[in-house]
Amino acid sequence: MLPIMGALVLSLALSLVAAPAGAQPATTHSGGAGTARPTDTTTQPSRPNPGNQAVATTNANAAAPARGANSFTEGEARRRIESNGYRNVSDLTKDDDGVWRGTAQKGSQEARVWLDFKGNVGQQ
Repeated sequence: MLPIMGALVLSLALSLVAAPAGAQPATTHSGGAGTARPTDTTTQPSRPNPGNQAVATTNANAAAPARGANSFTEGEARRRIESNGYRNVSDLTKDDDGVWRGTAQKGSQEARVWLDFKGNVGQQ
């Protein structure tokens, strides 16, 4: 009887070691009125939030520039501003908030323009 018991313990130990890392048994919780349903223990990948502009550049013009680490180069900033209808973009400098600022023309008017780290273009 002892060898069978040892084999059983060894088998149980091996099955625990062989279980995938992070595997958890399904748990149940009350769904109301005495019912129980299994809890989903799987992790669903998060869907990108199209309203979260911090994760992607946009062509949208925001009312004010967003502060943040701006990875646009001066040339990229110039092209981005020009693609929003401005021309003769000049005097571009990146300020302490990570916003590219300069001057440009739109139509016959000169304007102070900016480009934030999200890719938003605007004028002051």
